[in-house]
Amino acid sequence: MAFRLGIDTGGTYTDGVIWDDSEQKIVTKAKALTTHGNLVEGITNCLQALQFDDLTRIKGVALSTTLATNAIVEGRGCEAGLLLIGHQPIAAIPTPYVEVVTGGHDVRGNPLAELDTNGIHLALDRFNGKVDAVAISGYFSVRNPEHEAIARELVSSKLGIPVVCGHQLTTALGFHERTVTAVLNAKLIPVIAELITSVKAVISSMGITAPLMLVKGNGTLMNEETARKKPIDTILSGPAASVIGSTTLAGCPEAIVLDMGGTTTDIAILKNHKPRISPEGAMIGNWLTRVEAAEIYTYGLGGDSYIYLNNKELMVGPQKVWPLSLVVRQYPYLQAEIQEQAQTKSCWMDFQPTDAFILVKDKYAKCTAAEASIITLLADGPHTFTYLAMRLQEDGLEEFQLLANLRRLTGNGVVAKTSLTPTDLLHVMGQYTSWDTSAAKLGVAIMAKELGVDTEQFLTRAWAAIMENLYFAVIQSLLNYEGSSILLHKNKDIKYLFQQALYAGEETLGLSAHVNYPIIAIGAPAHAYLPQIAKKLNCELIIPENADVANAIGAVAGQVVEKLKILVKALPGHGAVVHFPWERKTVSDYPAAKRLGFEQGQLQAKAMAEQSGAADIEIVMEVEEVYGDSDRSLGDKTLLETRITITVLGRPKW
Repeated sequence: MAFRLGIDTGGTYTDGVIWDDSEQKIVTKAKALTTHGNLVEGITNCLQALQFDDLTRIKGVALSTTLATNAIVEGRGCEAGLLLIGHQPIAAIPTPYVEVVTGGHDVRGNPLAELDTNGIHLALDRFNGKVDAVAISGYFSVRNPEHEAIARELVSSKLGIPVVCGHQLTTALGFHERTVTAVLNAKLIPVIAELITSVKAVISSMGITAPLMLVKGNGTLMNEETARKKPIDTILSGPAASVIGSTTLAGCPEAIVLDMGGTTTDIAILKNHKPRISPEGAMIGNWLTRVEAAEIYTYGLGGDSYIYLNNKELMVGPQKVWPLSLVVRQYPYLQAEIQEQAQTKSCWMDFQPTDAFILVKDKYAKCTAAEASIITLLADGPHTFTYLAMRLQEDGLEEFQLLANLRRLTGNGVVAKTSLTPTDLLHVMGQYTSWDTSAAKLGVAIMAKELGVDTEQFLTRAWAAIMENLYFAVIQSLLNYEGSSILLHKNKDIKYLFQQALYAGEETLGLSAHVNYPIIAIGAPAHAYLPQIAKKLNCELIIPENADVANAIGAVAGQVVEKLKILVKALPGHGAVVHFPWERKTVSDYPAAKRLGFEQGQLQAKAMAEQSGAADIEIVMEVEEVYGDSDRSLGDKTLLETRITITVLGRPKW
C-alpha cells in the first residue's frame, strides 16, 4: 500500500493526516498547536499524535500553510528593500525602504533610458544593514527584463542577500501590482524557509525520506526548491487546500466553502467542483497581487481574533492574538497579573487591559537596547504591560516608549500579544472548554466593565459582532463572485438592508436573505459558529466528517501544474518580437517568431514542471490571435499579436 502524509501548518493548529492512496481514505489524523517560536515542536507533536506505526512507508509528503497569508494580513515578514527602475511608486508599497533609479522600458520592450548602475550601487549602500532581502521592479519588465536581470546581479554580488525580480513572478501587466508582489515575495522568504526547514527536520528525524511538496494558492503542488524562491505562491495555500479537501469530503459540485481558522475566514465559491481562478491576482489584506490563485476571499476573522474596544465600539479582528484561556493554562501566574493590570489601566491607543505579551522568538539580531530588555523579561514567560512598565521604569523607559517597542517586536514576529478572543467566549459559553475557563471569564468581566455593561450583555454583543462579521463575509463573497462592485463596509444603505435580514423580527422592517448554494463548513470551529449563519442565510449547512483536517487532506490530493505565457507582437513593416518571461527576442518574420514561441515555450514550461517536481507530464497549448482592421471598407484584417499559453500538468514525483 502507498501512503502519503498531509500536513497543514496554520496560524493556530498544525493538522496531519495519513492518506491511503489505494483506498482513497484517511488512515489516521491528528492536531497540535502551532508553535511559532519553534515550528519543529508543533509539527513533531502533530506527527507523533498520528500514532502511525511505520512512517518509513510514506512515499510523499504534502504541506499546505496559512503562514504566508497570515504574515501579509498581519504585516509581518522580514525587512525588504525595493529597487524601482524607471518609475516612481504609483501607490502605497508594503515597505518603507524604497529607492528609484532611471531605466525601464516601454510597452514594446524598448529602453526608456540607460540603466543607472551607479545609482543602484548608491541605493544598495543605503539598504545595507537595514534590509534582509531586496525586491526589484522595472517599468514594463514583463516586456523586457534585461534591466531587472542586471540589477539582480549587482544586488547579489554586493549585498549577498535574497533578491527577487518582478518578471520572475508574473507575466501580467500592472507595474504597481507586480511591484507589490515582488516586495511581499521578498518579505516572505524567511517565513517559508523556516517552515520548510522545520518540516524537513521533523520528517527526517522520524525516518521519512519521501519528497516534500507544497500547495500553491491555486491548489496545485510545487517542490521545496521552487517554494523557497517563490514563497508568494503559497499565499492562500491553506484555503486552496481546504477547497480541494472539501470537494474530496463533501462531493458537492456547487457550494460555498467556508474555512474558519484561528486567524482568518476564507471563502470560495465552487462550480463544477472547482473554484474560479482569480483573473487579476490574489487580494490579500489590502494588497492586490499578481499571484495566480483560486478566487478565495479572505477576512481577518478567526477563533484567535483580537476582541477590543475602539472609542467604546466593540471590535473583532483582524489582528490575531493568543487566547487568554490557552496562555493562562500554560502560565497560571499570568491571570493575577492581568487582574492587577485591569485595576489601574483602561483602554487607550492600541492597548486593552486584558493584554499581555509572550515571547515567541528569543533571537532578534536587530533589536535595540530597550527591546533586548523586553526580550530578557519575557524569556521566563508572558507578562502584562503593567508588569513590564514597572520593571523597566528604572531604565527610564516611558510607557509610550514601551508600547512603541512592543509594537515593533510584535510586528516582527518576536513577541505575540495574548488577549480576549472568540475562543475565550466559547469557553465562557461552555461550547469549548479544553483550556482555562476562569481566565476567559476574567477577560470577559474586564471588557464588560470597560464597555459599561454586565458580562451577559457583553457576551451577547461580542457574539453578535462575530456573527455579523461572518454573515457579511458570506454576502460580500457572493457579491464579489457575481462581479458586483458593492463593498458593504462602504455602502451603508445596502448594508442596512442586509442587517434587517440578519436581525429579522427585531425591528419594524423584516427582510430575509436566501442563498441558493449550501455552505460546506471546514475547520475546527465550524460546529460552533456556522449553524446560526446558515439559518440566517436560509441555506443548507454541510459539516463533513473530518472537516477539522480538510486542509491536510487537500494537500495530498493535488497535482503539479505550471503555466507559461508568451506574447508575439508584429513590428511595423516586417518582423516580430517575442516576449518571453525571461527575455525579449526580435525575429525577421512573424511565422518564425510564432514557431520560436511554441518551441522554446514548450521546452521551458516542461523544465519548469520538472523543477517543480512533476512526472508523467502532459502539455496543453492555447493560442489566441488578435487582429486589427487594416481596411474596413474591404473587411481586411491584420494580425497584430499572438498570445500563447502553455500549461503543463503532471503527477507529483512521490
